[in-house]
Amino acid sequence: MDSLKASQRAGTSLTSFPADFFIPSSLEKALPKKQIELYTPEYYAACTFGGIIACGPTHSAVTPLDLVKCRRQVDPTLYKSNIQGWSKIIASEGIGGIFTGVGATFIGYCIQGAGKYGFYEYFKKLYADAVGEDFAKKYQTGVYMAASASAEAITDLFLCPWETIKVKTQTTIPPYAKSVFEGWSKIAAAEGLGGFYKGLVPLWFRQVPYTMVKFSSFEKVVDLIYSKLPKAKKDYSPLQQTGVSFTGGYIAGIFCAAVSHPADVMVSKINADKQVGESTGQALSRIYLKIGFAGLWNGLPVRIVMIGTLTGFQWLIYDSFKVAVGLPTTGGH
Repeated sequence: MDSLKASQRAGTSLTSFPADFFIPSSLEKALPKKQIELYTPEYYAACTFGGIIACGPTHSAVTPLDLVKCRRQVDPTLYKSNIQGWSKIIASEGIGGIFTGVGATFIGYCIQGAGKYGFYEYFKKLYADAVGEDFAKKYQTGVYMAASASAEAITDLFLCPWETIKVKTQTTIPPYAKSVFEGWSKIAAAEGLGGFYKGLVPLWFRQVPYTMVKFSSFEKVVDLIYSKLPKAKKDYSPLQQTGVSFTGGYIAGIFCAAVSHPADVMVSKINADKQVGESTGQALSRIYLKIGFAGLWNGLPVRIVMIGTLTGFQWLIYDSFKVAVGLPTTGGH
């Protein structure tokens, strides 16, 4: 009170203080902060960064599964099971052997996540505006599929070199290279720039349908989940909303794995077995004649578990990041 009277005597009124002067610091921290405005450069930058942290670490974490899957796709007789595969790899290469290819995986899928999520958000808005609000609302799934296909087709141009190094390293025994940089140097020296893109067409056939299903089915599954819940999306907490994101992502991942698996087998086969001077079409025909239709589905159960888990955690991480920076979770609007 004495200090208040002193300030009044000095001609200072309460209104001369900032509005938050008398707000306790704990309450000030709890006040809502400025949110990122949708469809601004800041928004797309946030989505791009969210894609990086969603895809790079998650793909890297499942490298042991991916390693055995790729080797069994190239040679089905190599291991009878994942457990046997890991046991043999650890026995011959040490515990680090089960993470063969993790460097190329991390770099490639950080880049892929950035482009996939960032471009998806951009193209989704661009295409919706181009066709008009009524059409976009009526044919939402078409907009989602077009946006995700565009995003993935562009992103794969940057992913392909790292995917080539990853598959080449994982499908040769002993591994083709001890590090991602050694792999880059060896392929560049032996095959030039074209060596990094010999699997681009199969990669497109794997990744573009995969991403179209991943995003469109995720959005529809999330919409369906919210339509069956007793309250609107906005009435659920951020934690509950990200729980819906994980569930929707896992279900979408199962569809993704099934749709893209034949092309995934071919990516592994092409990078491991394409002959010098052979075109991609010739290699695909030769490999298909060798493995047949049944061979295209080799390793599918493992991939369903891997991709379902992977996709679920990617959407969980991505939407958790969006919430953390003041953005709404994806889908269910």
